[in-house]
Amino acid sequence: MTPPQTNEAEAIIHAHPFYPVAERAGTRGFYLTGKRGIDLAVSFAGLIFLVPLFVILAVLIKLEDPRGSVFFSQIRIGKDGRPFRMYKFRSMVSNAEELLQGLLHQNEINGAMFKMKEDPRITRIGRFIRKTSIDELPQLFNVLKGDMSLVGPRPPLPREVEEYTDYDKLRLMVTPGCTGLWQISGRNELSFSEMVQLDLTYIEQRSPMLDTKILFKTVKVMVGSKDAF
Repeated sequence: MTPPQTNEAEAIIHAHPFYPVAERAGTRGFYLTGKRGIDLAVSFAGLIFLVPLFVILAVLIKLEDPRGSVFFSQIRIGKDGRPFRMYKFRSMVSNAEELLQGLLHQNEINGAMFKMKEDPRITRIGRFIRKTSIDELPQLFNVLKGDMSLVGPRPPLPREVEEYTDYDKLRLMVTPGCTGLWQISGRNELSFSEMVQLDLTYIEQRSPMLDTKILFKTVKVMVGSKDAF
């Protein structure tokens, strides 16, 4: 599926009345410089520290489904509508994308996003790493590269962005994150419109203190949130 044109996405985002407010909130002082510095330090240290866990997960994923790869990569839409490749541990069967079309009618989230609690494509090890959000850890590579930040709106799929309204596209005005207000505020229990509103609230109010608060609350999600699926 073709990602949205970057120039068009940027024009929509930057022309909206909300954009100057978000820019003032996000660029105050040395916030962005400090945020990038923390992203680099935490992602680099995290990747080194997590090497043993990555090896164990790689073995378990391969044992359950030898045909597929350990990692799953997917094109996502980042800041100002720019596409990038996001990484995860594979939590689904190797032909999951081929099976998606037959499951779209069972979507349990209203709006431009697909979620299904009892998704038959998820493997046994996949269900565990999703429940604990361990499948998201390879995104530290994306943070290191600068495609993502530790905290920010979740990066959507191109097919989801194609269904966005101009208002929805405002969540693309900042670098996407591994975690954010949506994840700590109900996650899949929330509607798509509620997720967008939380993202815009974060964009307007983001600060070192808010980022720290979100990161600490995310730890609770990673040890087993009932909302994760």
